[in-house]
Amino acid sequence: MIQEANDTLNQNFKMKDLGALRYFLGIELLKSKEGILLNQRKYALQLLSEEGLSGPKTVSTPLEFNHKVTSLEHDEQEENTSDPTLEDVTTYQRLVGKLLYLTITRSDICFGVQVLSQFMQRPKVSHWDAAIRLIRYIKGLPSLGVLMKRDKGTVLTGYCDSDWASCPNTRRSVTGYALKLGDSLISSKLKKQPTVSRSSVEVEYRSMAALVAELIWLAGLLKELNFTVKLPIKVFSDSKAAIQIAGNLVFHERTKHIELDCHFIRERIKSGY
Repeated sequence: MIQEANDTLNQNFKMKDLGALRYFLGIELLKSKEGILLNQRKYALQLLSEEGLSGPKTVSTPLEFNHKVTSLEHDEQEENTSDPTLEDVTTYQRLVGKLLYLTITRSDICFGVQVLSQFMQRPKVSHWDAAIRLIRYIKGLPSLGVLMKRDKGTVLTGYCDSDWASCPNTRRSVTGYALKLGDSLISSKLKKQPTVSRSSVEVEYRSMAALVAELIWLAGLLKELNFTVKLPIKVFSDSKAAIQIAGNLVFHERTKHIELDCHFIRERIKSGY
């Protein structure tokens, strides 16, 4: 079938067979007996060279522990001299844009890049320092990537979590989830929620709802590819209250504002997802 497709395309276009895929759009593919490793080592090293950051020492974490970046807004009454606005905004925006592309295979830096990307319009010196620290972390692990294991697992598993009111500027919560097919990571996302939640249970439940929506889409896609997914799909959450709400048919005033997500998840549980 592959040869027939190549012959058909060759009749209409000038094509050249480059053989097995090894490098595509900055992503390297390394094959072994265990599976295929996707990494962006060359892209990461090129990023270090372009930014002139090959010299700084490496660090073990993307961001400092419990480090909160300063607000985007300046106080009109009092000028903040301890953390002034960055003069070269374009350089910061270009660096964060490159880091965003690096998150394709580097889920370990997703949170740090998500934090830095919130200050693209008026970055401060502290934001630039945080970006440099992230580069120093990448320098220590340039070959880290995603391993697509060579197994025939049909078990689709989801993990979700959230950080309640973690944004110091807006007090919005951060939602994150990851999906694995067998032992291979196939989808992940980290995003700040659009609204402020007064309840940590609501935040956890909305994280679970976002994960279930992604699971439904992926299950449908795999079905179109004639891939049998084992049902029911397991979802893991560390919030006991959110799990109890998902299994409790009784609503009360504390959960009325998240009733839509409750119905959405329960409907999927009943249908076998």
